Amino acid sequence: MNQHSVENKHFKNENFTKNILPKAEYLDCSFANCNFENSDISNNIFLECEFVECNFSNVNVTNTTFNEVEFYNCKLVGVLFQNCNDFLLGFNFKDCMLNLSSFYKLKISATKFLNCKMHNVEFSESVAKNTSFLDCDLKGSTFRNTNLENADFLTAYNFVIDPSDNQIKNAVFSKENCLGLLIAFNIRIK
Repeated sequence: MNQHSVENKHFKNENFTKNILPKAEYLDCSFANCNFENSDISNNIFLECEFVECNFSNVNVTNTTFNEVEFYNCKLVGVLFQNCNDFLLGFNFKDCMLNLSSFYKLKISATKFLNCKMHNVEFSESVAKNTSFLDCDLKGSTFRNTNLENADFLTAYNFVIDPSDNQIKNAVFSKENCLGLLIAFNIRIK
């Protein structure tokens, strides 16, 4: 598929729920306070782009490429990232809400989640080596057969991770949050 290229363009206060974002390769573009809710951004390519205060709730990202993309203070509720193009996949999230989203079977190693609300997020069978979950609320999120080697959970909270069902070698936890590793064993700590 031959797409046209959009470079160094700044989108601000755009409503892409009515006027769908044109299929293109977006290079070094920024999107500020844009609404993509329930829209279709499938088959687009985003390279070195940033999204600030955008709403991506329930957006279709099928075969979408995200490479070196930064999300700041965005709402990404119900986004099925496992449907995006996983070739050279790379993104980071700061101050975002990712509730009900899914990274199922994705390779998201070295991704940074900073101060994100991540309730009921699916991480099963994903590879998340060296991933940071700093100051993240992971209430109800699912980790099954997930590779979390060297992951940083030092300041994460409300997570439940079964060490017998996940690879957690050299992952970092704090004394305060390590109880999330024991819940699966049905033991009582007093």
